[in-house]
Order: sequence, then C-alpha cells, then structure tokens
Amino acid sequence: MSSSETQAVADFARPGLLRRMAAFMYEGVVLFGVVFVAGYFFSAMTQQRHALQGQHALQAFLFAVLGIYFAWFWSRGGQTVAMKAWHIQVLDRQGRPLTQARALARYVLSWLWFMPALLTAWLLDLHSTAAIFGCLTVGMLAYLLLTLIQPQKQFLHDVICGTQLVTQLPVKKK
Repeated sequence: MSSSETQAVADFARPGLLRRMAAFMYEGVVLFGVVFVAGYFFSAMTQQRHALQGQHALQAFLFAVLGIYFAWFWSRGGQTVAMKAWHIQVLDRQGRPLTQARALARYVLSWLWFMPALLTAWLLDLHSTAAIFGCLTVGMLAYLLLTLIQPQKQFLHDVICGTQLVTQLPVKKK
C-alpha cells in the first residue's frame, strides 16, 4: 500500500466487529425478502412446480439477483439498507465510492464467507442439515477470526478488493 493509500485509510473511523456483524445479521433479514420475491418471480416465470425442479437455475438466478442488489447499492452511496441503519459505508482504499466493477468484485469475493465451508461439506459428502450448518458455522467463524490478524481489522474480501468499511454517521442538523 502506498503512503497516500495509507493516509486515506487512516482518515476514516472504522466500525467495530460487533457492529459489522449486527449489520450482517440485519442484511440477512432484508435479503430474506429479496430472495423470497426473486424466488417467487423465478418460479412463476418458469412454472416451477417442485422445489428441486430447476434448482441450479434458481440458484444461479438468485446469485445474479443478489449481485445486482449489492453492486447497485455499493456503487450508489456505498450503503445497503442494513449498512445505512448501522452507519457503515464501503469505500475504496482512497476513500472514494466504489465503481460498479469493484462493487461486483466485492460481491463475488464476499462469498469467501461461505464457499470454503460449502465446498468442504460437498467434498465430505455431508447430507444432513445439521452437518452442513455446523460446517458453515465453523467456516464463518474462521473467516471472522481472520479479521483479527489483518492490520486494519478488515475482512479478507475487502483486503483483496481494495475496499474498506468506514463509519458513516448521519449529518447532524443545526
């Protein structure tokens, strides 16, 4: 990182890990609605009659819908609904808003939260919900603990993408 990047990174207050995880949980609640509506739309358009019919097409469709959701919000203001509620904003290393390409890259790389655990569950041929959930829990905790060894306490996908989470408090009215 150059000295100007280090200065830009140092100029912003960082949200704590607890606040970031609270926003993560809130985002899950918001995404439940997004996934529900998108899934309903997909099943209506494809006339899906059984949950396993077109399962992989539905997964790809939801992946794209979520990518559009995050890339759109992150490249237009740097905040999703949940991030706005918790006063967290995503910026690049220089403190600028994300481009759509960088926002999309951040979305794809944010799947590092889940993919190693899901790949492990698949390789171990786990089929029970409890085993897969356990794998996801361990994987997500390991990913979370990676922030403790990062100098700026960032998530791995933010380090790779050149992005940062900063505190964005509302402007006080006089």
